[in-house]
Amino acid sequence: MLKDHYIFSNGRLKRKDNTIYFLDEKENKRSLPVHQIENLYVFGEVDFNSALLNLLSQHEVHLHIFNYYGFYAGTFCPRNRKVSGFTVVQQSAHYLDKGKRLYIAKMFLESAVHHMLRNIRRHKEKTGVCIHQIEEEAKKLDAASTVQELMGIEGRIRQHYYQSFNDILRQDFTFEKRTKQPPRDPLNALISFGNSLCYTTVLGEIYKTPLDPTVSFLHEPSTRRFSLSLDLAEIFKPLIVDPVIIASINNRIITNKHFDDIDGMVFLNEEGKKKFIIEWENKLATSIQHRKLKRKVSYRHFIRLECYKLIKHFIGDELYKPLKAWW
Repeated sequence: MLKDHYIFSNGRLKRKDNTIYFLDEKENKRSLPVHQIENLYVFGEVDFNSALLNLLSQHEVHLHIFNYYGFYAGTFCPRNRKVSGFTVVQQSAHYLDKGKRLYIAKMFLESAVHHMLRNIRRHKEKTGVCIHQIEEEAKKLDAASTVQELMGIEGRIRQHYYQSFNDILRQDFTFEKRTKQPPRDPLNALISFGNSLCYTTVLGEIYKTPLDPTVSFLHEPSTRRFSLSLDLAEIFKPLIVDPVIIASINNRIITNKHFDDIDGMVFLNEEGKKKFIIEWENKLATSIQHRKLKRKVSYRHFIRLECYKLIKHFIGDELYKPLKAWW
């Protein structure tokens, strides 16, 4: 079974023949089983060369780079072998048609709101006001006539949603407003780190399909970004990231000692990242009995299934209905 591998130390990734080695700053050498790796996440300062990238490409391993503070910097993607010109043309046609684009964008948000409400209804004795505020905003989604209008509604919903964390979290983590670049408090740092992991995981799953990750519907397609992963992540952030955040804080797996503050920029330290990633991996590997497929499906595989549902929609096989967790 393929796994993700995380590198926190500084050093060098090196290819020798058909093997990858990691040499840390003390020249300690460790071999990495490239046949067993699906994604490499690099959080340390690591050197590598084109020979290594060639080997990663041969084995379809994605290399995700994060900066010193744990913020996502970019991804090396192997040459996509699962190409389909017909699918990409149809995907682009759905972007160019205003009505078709709006439908897909609404579906993403409909699923996102479902999962947000699912999280905070578990604490409804404390979050009743936020639930009501979100439900009232969600009623406006169907009537929205532009993507910009949808994004405005989504922003207000998410503000109410994150505000409800103040009633859910047991430690002294508080939410005032969303700050991203950079995060200004521990909770925003956790949200940013978790969302970055979600974006890269979704991107990795998109690349296993013929979808073009740059053609999106809710987020505006642009240069130098894989905006379809941002779209699909809207579904999975409240389904996967946020429950990990809430559980990590309430079970005291993550505490205030796992953050560093440099001139008002707050980020997870190395121990905090490692602890969060363990919980993240456990969540991704958790499997659910799928009511249609009649077999166990992991949270990670649900992301791929969502990609296939989009493809079916684009090529006219089946109307896209987004995932709404039923368990």
